[in-house]
Amino acid sequence: MSAYLLYLCKGVDDRRELEEYWAGIGATLEGSGAENLAAYTRFEILEGNEGVDGVVLTEFPSFAAAKQWYDSPAYTKLREHRFRGARYFGVLIDGGWLPPDERMPQTRSNTMRNGTP
Repeated sequence: MSAYLLYLCKGVDDRRELEEYWAGIGATLEGSGAENLAAYTRFEILEGNEGVDGVVLTEFPSFAAAKQWYDSPAYTKLREHRFRGARYFGVLIDGGWLPPDERMPQTRSNTMRNGTP
């Protein structure tokens, strides 16, 4: 099943470092089966009040393939430029749709409604 890597750029500190990252990212993705679905295209924040400067959504053939790429020596070295250049929030997401009773099991103890447990 496909997996998706979602990055939200929260702010840029050093544009030159970020451009160095952008210049090398394509080579690290070669052979990974990744496909950029959206990269720094127009977006609109529909909910929330946190700033976002850019969004990237990349599809991988599987969760394992995405992790293999993320932990690869080539990407590990390159991402240092991203760390120095900007602040991102990144999430790796398994594709699919879970039924409601299987969603977010870590929140099952959070049962407050209207301020009453």
